[in-house]
Amino acid sequence: MNSDHRSARLDLNRSARIDLPEAVYCEGKTVQQCVDIVGGFLDGGSDAVIATRATPDQQEALAELQPAAHSYGTFTWRHRPATGRTAVITCAGTSDLPVADECRLTLEAMGHQAQPVTDVGVAGLHRLVDAGPELEQGEVIVAFAGMEGALPTVLAGLVAAPIIAVPTSVGYGTSFEGISALLTMLSSCAPGVSVVGIDNGYGAACAAHRVLRAVQ
Repeated sequence: MNSDHRSARLDLNRSARIDLPEAVYCEGKTVQQCVDIVGGFLDGGSDAVIATRATPDQQEALAELQPAAHSYGTFTWRHRPATGRTAVITCAGTSDLPVADECRLTLEAMGHQAQPVTDVGVAGLHRLVDAGPELEQGEVIVAFAGMEGALPTVLAGLVAAPIIAVPTSVGYGTSFEGISALLTMLSSCAPGVSVVGIDNGYGAACAAHRVLRAVQ
């Protein structure tokens, strides 16, 4: 049953239904709304609590609620016990890190180890090849790339793990704020690449969690 909490109806039973905690999407909310909603989850439940896309003012207020793990605009509280499962979080460039860290913290909140492998874009292919041993540690790989978005296709030709591709809104004019990367990933010639929406690090983490739950 959903419960009313000021301007929001908190889904406190989502984890019991689908094993995924609801995330508080802070963009477009007031500082007080973010504090009230996150506080409602912290007070009313026992599972991990996640907030994404927080502005600097929202971040300052959220940091005062309870000790949290945070990076860029993502905050997580009350992490689940470790599952022993590992996702590799790989991104083409440093500019992809805000979205990649949204994914990493979400996975860590759900008890998984999230191993970052950063700055391995195809413009310097040797860096990706050199990272081979790190990539092999992942039972699933989440790949973030802007520009032309080629990284997931290259990865899918090198490793056997499931690939979840995340286009980011990084790049020059003809990248069209991630649309070029999205179309590249959807058109990948490498079989079996799954794609989520532009800048959707949280959604990618949820997809990776579903994969990792199936690992025996």
